[in-house]
Amino acid sequence: MKNHNFRRLLTFAFAVAVSATANASAVKQTKGDFEDKFRQLDEILPTPNVYRNAAGEPGENYWQQQVNYKIKVKLDEEKRRLDATQTIDYKNNSPHTLKYLWLQLEQNKYHADSIAEAGTSFGGIGRRGPATSAGGSGKPAKLSLGELRRQQFLEDNELGYDVLAVRDDNGRALKSTVVGTNLRIDLKTPLKPGKSVTFQMDFGFNIVEEDAVSARAGYEHFPDDAREGGNDIFLLAQWFPRLHAYTDYEGWHNKEFIGRGEFTLEFGDYEVEITVPADHIVSATGELDNASDVLTREQRNRLEKAKNAKRPVFVVTAEEALENEKEGTNKKKTWKFEAKNVRDFAWASSRKFMWDAKGYNQGGKDQPFVMAMSFYPKEGGDLWKKYSTEAVVHTMETYSRYSFDYPYPTAQSVNGPVGGMEYPMITFNGPRTKLQDDGTRTYTQAEKRFLIGVVIHEVGHIYFPMVVNSDERQWTWMDEGLNSFLDAIACREWDENIPWGVEPRYITDYMKGNVQVPIMTQSDSVLKLGPNAYAKPAAALNILREVILGRDLFDFAFREYAQRWKFKRPTPSDFFRTMEEASGVDLDWFWHGWFYTTDHVDISVDAVHKMELDSKNPDIDYPRFRDIENNKPTARFITQNKKEGKKTWVESNPDITDFYDENDRFTVTNKERNSYNSFLKGLKPWEKRVFERAIEENKNYYVIDFSNKGGLVMPILLQLTFADGTVEDQYIPAEIWRRTPKEVKRLVVTDKELVSVAVDPTWETADVDNENNIYPRRIIPSRVEAYKYKRSVGKNSAGRDIMHDITTKLKTDEDKKDGEKEEDKKD
Repeated sequence: MKNHNFRRLLTFAFAVAVSATANASAVKQTKGDFEDKFRQLDEILPTPNVYRNAAGEPGENYWQQQVNYKIKVKLDEEKRRLDATQTIDYKNNSPHTLKYLWLQLEQNKYHADSIAEAGTSFGGIGRRGPATSAGGSGKPAKLSLGELRRQQFLEDNELGYDVLAVRDDNGRALKSTVVGTNLRIDLKTPLKPGKSVTFQMDFGFNIVEEDAVSARAGYEHFPDDAREGGNDIFLLAQWFPRLHAYTDYEGWHNKEFIGRGEFTLEFGDYEVEITVPADHIVSATGELDNASDVLTREQRNRLEKAKNAKRPVFVVTAEEALENEKEGTNKKKTWKFEAKNVRDFAWASSRKFMWDAKGYNQGGKDQPFVMAMSFYPKEGGDLWKKYSTEAVVHTMETYSRYSFDYPYPTAQSVNGPVGGMEYPMITFNGPRTKLQDDGTRTYTQAEKRFLIGVVIHEVGHIYFPMVVNSDERQWTWMDEGLNSFLDAIACREWDENIPWGVEPRYITDYMKGNVQVPIMTQSDSVLKLGPNAYAKPAAALNILREVILGRDLFDFAFREYAQRWKFKRPTPSDFFRTMEEASGVDLDWFWHGWFYTTDHVDISVDAVHKMELDSKNPDIDYPRFRDIENNKPTARFITQNKKEGKKTWVESNPDITDFYDENDRFTVTNKERNSYNSFLKGLKPWEKRVFERAIEENKNYYVIDFSNKGGLVMPILLQLTFADGTVEDQYIPAEIWRRTPKEVKRLVVTDKELVSVAVDPTWETADVDNENNIYPRRIIPSRVEAYKYKRSVGKNSAGRDIMHDITTKLKTDEDKKDGEKEEDKKD
């Protein structure tokens, strides 16, 4: 019995913590509402097979199709129209026999009866393009001028493919069926595994005005250029009928193109001839094959000089571009491009383009040299001259460290009406300068950051998904989220002092909102695309890297994923499994919470209990108990009586005393001492050593109560502040929530006196409520003052055009008087 009592004594602090947890959980968590936050994902993920194994690697029988294109296209500048012919060679690497092929016809999205147009609600959540308001609560509905412009453009122009003919390699017509933005071609002979089929297509369509319809490609008109009728910039993407992907996990990926879910494509080789006005400059996927036909000797020399230049060299100068945009010509030139092992082809054309270039010698055996280039009109100004091509090179330098060497010979940034889109070797990026009344061009700090950020982001997409070929139509986050995570690293390495908005703290408002769907939602069904597919998965990966795995484990696993799936098609399960297998850490709880639920992080510190070890020595413990009793607050009744001068009976009769006036209930007797000595004699030698050491050390025992208010289990980043001013950080893994995911208690044993506790003090876990992370609670700063502070000196200040405003003349008193006189004259 004595030994049993001692064991209870030694484990007193621990026993209190454990039993209290059980009791508290019984209150907040009932038998019916327990949720296993650490349940394995095997029940959700596809079963591993010979195509994709359990480690997240391509299996021994992995396959993907090969599609090669030879295209000849003509741009009719005046009609703003494309007409083309193409020859497609389709190699069936699957184990299945195919009776038909499915192609994508994205231009048909603009038909009035398309699902994209007919199936869009007025003022609905997530609507791309001009703003509308559906009204509600008695408010009238609103239709913006931008939306009216869009409706009128769609009504006034015949859009979609108006020429579409398919022939076999002998010139005989093939039966084809248009289904919205898809085309089914019925093969005359079923295509067996390992065999190829070749066919030709004629196609043509009118190009949309991007500013009018808010598209991913189109033309932009510049009516104020010197040339009669103005000039255009043409950005061409999703312009040719191309094969849908056919995969081991879905078969034909012929989901309708609505606009948000992007593209699922096959790799192949391209030979493309682009005929445009002779004074146009063309940028395109691939390498230019006939530079001697389309560039002057001087331009070719400049391009050669750019290979080893420290800063970008102009191939087409600003002066040359300005002269080009004044004239125009009836002559034509044909630019020939070749691209190997790409999943798409895009291009841009305009006489307005200046063109700069800079070589990037990255080394390595696969692609040791890359030419980084930018194409932009005068409207791009110094902003583009200084930063576009440099940002292209910086992206390759950064991304290659976390994935693989840039695999293509060119990397391009093109300015036009599209704010930001990506294709193999070419990206479309929007920010520009502003022409001021004095003829200068300036830009705001926000526009500078936007250009750098969007170039890094879009060039980063050449890695994900243009090489790591994820399914954009199904899982936007697999390219946007992963790429946003990496562009955050690249942006911070560009300038860490710029608030790029990529830290976990920036996602908290979205995570605690009620307009959410899980990250693992098909692209067209996502309610808020930016937070859901970009910011939240990027924040999750940032937390996984910086908080949970650490950089070494994360970076090794992430690079392994990129290397495994380079030029292949991964699914989410391949990513999840690779990250676990390569890091050696079970992350099922993390993937489930962040990607399959809308739970958020909100860990609250509810209480801190201080305990002291009971020594069992009456000469130590009883005086301690007396001090505790004496330190209790005096009852108000007693203090009021003393103020009024009232005396107690005892005070008024000091001549009457007894034993208890000299001894209180904490007086130690020999009976207690004998009991203590008997207790010590009953201890085993090891028990006595442990007990005496505990008494000698006299540590402080604290039990901290945590509650999970957001539902998303996370590690607890605990910061302890002590009375001597020192601070200690402790990492408590997420597994502490395994058995009681709603409430846990944590024992802290320390030599020092604890004065305060904080969870996630540096805002690393996207916790939505920082005020309940602190104990004792603090006074919450004024919300009004904080709002005014942000408005006055916060991020909105980046939108001021300081470059122009600083040239403003300071008005004097005389200027003010002259101004008043002018106003008097007007009156």
